[in-house]
Amino acid sequence: MGKKRHLRPEESVCFTTKTTWHAISRLYNTTGAQHDVSASTGFVLLNIDVENGTPATKIAPALGMEPRSLTRMLKTMEEKGYLERKQDPTDGRVTRIFLTDDGKKKRELAKIGVVAFNKAVRDLVPEDKLNIFFEVANTINEIIDQKSIYDKVNVNQLGIKN
Repeated sequence: MGKKRHLRPEESVCFTTKTTWHAISRLYNTTGAQHDVSASTGFVLLNIDVENGTPATKIAPALGMEPRSLTRMLKTMEEKGYLERKQDPTDGRVTRIFLTDDGKKKRELAKIGVVAFNKAVRDLVPEDKLNIFFEVANTINEIIDQKSIYDKVNVNQLGIKN
């Protein structure tokens, strides 16, 4: 048998995804900092329905966030005056998140940033390549959602000890 070849970082799906996301996030954070909006804050703002508000429980799953992290973020955003919480008039168990006027302005800034970034990418990357990118990303998410990818890995074969 031949020598085992190690996966170089630039060949790793994880490495490429993480470094690309960090670059995008840094871009959004740098641009948003002058308006007191981080990348995370911007994505939360973009996922709140401007007219009807959004149930607090729907935001974290939509963004792939842990509920505890979102709770802290919502508290900070509320303190900054970007949003307010209100009980749902039809279901008192549900708290809806609404944007304040200031929150709507910050949301619009976030939207401008996201649209500009996507336009820049679409101007340089042909649509057929973007379609493949989205297809691959969806497949990766399906693999992750199955939560069984490590069932086939025999840890003992890897020589890892507890």
